[in-house]
Amino acid sequence: MYSSTVRANTDDGSGAAPAQAAEFAIRVRDLSKCFHIYDSPRDRLKQFVAPRLQRLAGRPPRRYFREFWALRDVSFDVAKGETVGIIGRNGSGKSTLLQIICGTSTPTSGTVEAGGRVAALLELGAGFNPEFTGRENVFMNAAVLGLSEAETARRYDRIAAFADIGKFIEQPVKTYSSGMLVRLAFAVAINVDPEILIIDEALSVGDELFQRKCFARIESIRESGATILFVSHSGSAVVDLCDRAILLDAGEKLASGSPKVMVGKYQKLIYAPEDKRHVIRDEIRNGDAGWAIDRHARSAKQVPVPRDHEHESADFFDPALRPQSTMEYEPNGAVISSPQILSLSGEKVNRLTRGNVYRYAYQIRFLRAASKVRFGMMIKTVSGLEVGGGASAPGADKGIAQVSAGTTLHVDIRFTCTLNPGIYYLNAGVMGTVDEVETYLHRVLDICMFSVMPVADDTATALVDFGCVVDFSFANVDAQEKIVAYESAK
Repeated sequence: MYSSTVRANTDDGSGAAPAQAAEFAIRVRDLSKCFHIYDSPRDRLKQFVAPRLQRLAGRPPRRYFREFWALRDVSFDVAKGETVGIIGRNGSGKSTLLQIICGTSTPTSGTVEAGGRVAALLELGAGFNPEFTGRENVFMNAAVLGLSEAETARRYDRIAAFADIGKFIEQPVKTYSSGMLVRLAFAVAINVDPEILIIDEALSVGDELFQRKCFARIESIRESGATILFVSHSGSAVVDLCDRAILLDAGEKLASGSPKVMVGKYQKLIYAPEDKRHVIRDEIRNGDAGWAIDRHARSAKQVPVPRDHEHESADFFDPALRPQSTMEYEPNGAVISSPQILSLSGEKVNRLTRGNVYRYAYQIRFLRAASKVRFGMMIKTVSGLEVGGGASAPGADKGIAQVSAGTTLHVDIRFTCTLNPGIYYLNAGVMGTVDEVETYLHRVLDICMFSVMPVADDTATALVDFGCVVDFSFANVDAQEKIVAYESAK
């Protein structure tokens, strides 16, 4: 965990008016970072000595290293109170970016401004002294984060309770397991009431109970108005937590926008065949990646039911209910087509009734032979949150052993609609083994959409109807009689 320094910069060279301090928490302008890669320690020593001697001898200095640009001309703002996710493949520069923002690494060029107390969950426990006890490390790390000793003392019980490592907190950290160490480190950073919280893949620490506690604490920090910069490979976590997402690749900022859209572009990029990846990068960079902003996603309101069906509960097909946010991965040996939702009687529908059973059908045409094939579906909300789905097999070994080139599979997936009224989207995907590694042969996001129609006198809440039945009784007979008398008098 580290404390960030504020670097003033009144002119970013972009021609835009400088942002006022109240408008942003983090401001990054033209940020670049170059690392020198040496093939051996001897080359590092040569680079330190030889160029000077070569210049003295009147010869042009030689370089004994290779340049690796982890970041190139990255610029963005994060508004105060905003939660921004940063996504990208391994090696895209995400961690380097966070280290520069936190002040633990210096940029080759460009500027960073950060305002407010920063808590950074980067290399959890990296700043702990193994000879100190857990208690002593709490006070030391809290001081690094900007807390006085008195402030830390007031928070200590809360930190210790959050870490939940018992009496070990009085033992030297060198006796801790790795899990205990990261729990304590997380507890310190998360309980300093940061104005800016920076998280780098730190939400996988501990068991499920501790992870849920971490998410709950982050949610409360977010609701308090803090700014959060969040790096994760989990698309669902980015969609669930973030207001906006930034896609990095090979040190370059490719795009920024809705978490759902950015996660879709990121997944399209990572599952693309190597020979097509540069084309997809260009499409994303130029803003043409086959994903338009869906008109249904722009409105939080339920898409209206046509008047002819306002008083009907039967399912029907509404031709106006078509997704405009469809995006497909690059085909890798198969192509998905003809998606539709059918009633059990075989009628095409997209206005569904909660509680009914439906069939989600599509076709897969195999362009070449494939092995260990499986396929499935995923239902998502307008924001991209994955509600649930199903697959034809639990793993590759239980998939279809072999499918010949030219084969067409007709997929039919039966599901019960337990969703509450709203708009939902369907994905379709087929996976197979390529070079002994399971990968997507084809996947299409938002290929189909449907609406669950309103329910009269509905008492179900949130996304899913769990069939809750609410019952109650009065422990006090007099209170019950008064209520009965009141209801009778109305």
